[in-house]
Amino acid sequence: MTHPATSSSSMVSSADVNGTAVYSPNGEHLGHIDHLMIDKESGVIAYAIMGFGGFLGMAEDHHPIPWKKLNYDPSLGGFVTDITREQLEGAPARDENWRDDRNWGAATYNYYGIPPYWM
Repeated sequence: MTHPATSSSSMVSSADVNGTAVYSPNGEHLGHIDHLMIDKESGVIAYAIMGFGGFLGMAEDHHPIPWKKLNYDPSLGGFVTDITREQLEGAPARDENWRDDRNWGAATYNYYGIPPYWM
């Protein structure tokens, strides 16, 4: 059976994106998509929350990465990003208000080298 995230359709359910692997350009498994963050006003997928590190799901780190930093690769059945493991580990720290903090969002997008989605 074909997994919905790997089908030829251009549409995919967010439920099927959750759990999809994320790889570096050289094929190193970096982590997986835990869930997506969607801007309610614009409808834009702002971030993919990527889980990485840990062991068997324990002590796993989660970092928001800009959705535009991911490209789906059907041959891998996952997303490829140019973000390195070191960049993930050094990403801007989050507090409880990160979702609504445009300064944090701008710093994060700038950290990953792309303009914020709202600009």
